[in-house]
Amino acid sequence: MTRNNTGHPEIKSILFDMDNTLFDFIEAKYAACDAIAEHLGLKDGRELFKYFLRGVYNFEAWENIRDYMNDRGVYSEQAYLDCCDLYERKKLETLDPYPNVVETLYQLKKMGFSLGVVTDAHIEHARSRLIKTRLFDLFDVLVTADMTGTKKPSPEIFFKTLEKLKIYPHQALFIGDSLRRDIEPAKKIGMLTAYAAYGDRNVREERSCQADYCLNDIGDVLNCLNVRT
Repeated sequence: MTRNNTGHPEIKSILFDMDNTLFDFIEAKYAACDAIAEHLGLKDGRELFKYFLRGVYNFEAWENIRDYMNDRGVYSEQAYLDCCDLYERKKLETLDPYPNVVETLYQLKKMGFSLGVVTDAHIEHARSRLIKTRLFDLFDVLVTADMTGTKKPSPEIFFKTLEKLKIYPHQALFIGDSLRRDIEPAKKIGMLTAYAAYGDRNVREERSCQADYCLNDIGDVLNCLNVRT
């Protein structure tokens, strides 16, 4: 392990949002919804996806699948359980890291940075996704919404991560795909920020906040750090 020999010598940790920052979670959910629709003999998997966007339940909640099935008159308890199982399996099967994620994480580790994940996902979901994508062992800290009882943009989940790493906000660079839920709160508490534009699917989101850096590829973070070799 080498020292942090960069243009930001105060930075000790690189923190990441997970979904749509490390891998394309939306495409994984599309694939899972399409699989359920096909299993039920329907052709509207994207309509099922819209049920997850309603805000009636959590974005991960199986109740969205139940409502979709009820509205189409295909609900039975066993069919519902089968669809929930299919949804979770297909969602994980489809997940792969974005290009250059693994190489970049290894490079950051080699440079001496500690790495962390800050996510609104439940610990079980977060762990299973990181294990499937073979990223879990590269991170020193994983902090999830259920560990703090809050979700982004609440600052508590960020402070919990900093506490675990024993660093101050100005010693961390935070990378995320959401300007409102990732970049804005991280900036407010004093972190350096990098916007993962390559993964942003938040088409309805307020975009007034500006990150310190914009990434078109996760590997661009090395340029943001002004790496000196």
